[in-house]
Amino acid sequence: MQRYVVMGVSGCGKTSVGTGFAKAIGAQFIDGDDLHPPENVAKMSRGEPLDDSDRGPWLAAVAAALGQAGGDVVIGCSALRRRYRDLIREGAGGDVIFLHLSGSRDLIAGRMGAREGHFMPLTLLDSQFAALEPPGPDETCITVDIDRSEAQVVQYLVRQTQDLRGDGRA
Repeated sequence: MQRYVVMGVSGCGKTSVGTGFAKAIGAQFIDGDDLHPPENVAKMSRGEPLDDSDRGPWLAAVAAALGQAGGDVVIGCSALRRRYRDLIREGAGGDVIFLHLSGSRDLIAGRMGAREGHFMPLTLLDSQFAALEPPGPDETCITVDIDRSEAQVVQYLVRQTQDLRGDGRA
């Protein structure tokens, strides 16, 4: 069983890329946004950034979903800070590969401005970038620049995860 977390700031494409990646490798996809308690969604909808006390139960839910999956699983989760990724790895009870969707503030702001029906307002984008600690060289992570099509990003991640595993499987 393989566990993946598609990570990055809001608006980078975690749900769309995660869904496409999961489909390409025959895995289950879980949208981490669906694991937020209602209080978190309400807070972000008001334009208030989450703090660590807000994130704790959510990160625990993400880790539990990874740990309880019956097969390969992909979860979209911002996982912006190293300590959040550490909590996810510990709670999942096994290896986790992070897939970091990286892009410029301007590119992501444009995407956020074009989407409809999402609780995360554009006003919180700067706080997301301020909180972002890109994965370090000691973390199992593949970083991809999202300045290409969604299909190209998914294809890149499939190839890189196959190379990382070294067994021809994603």
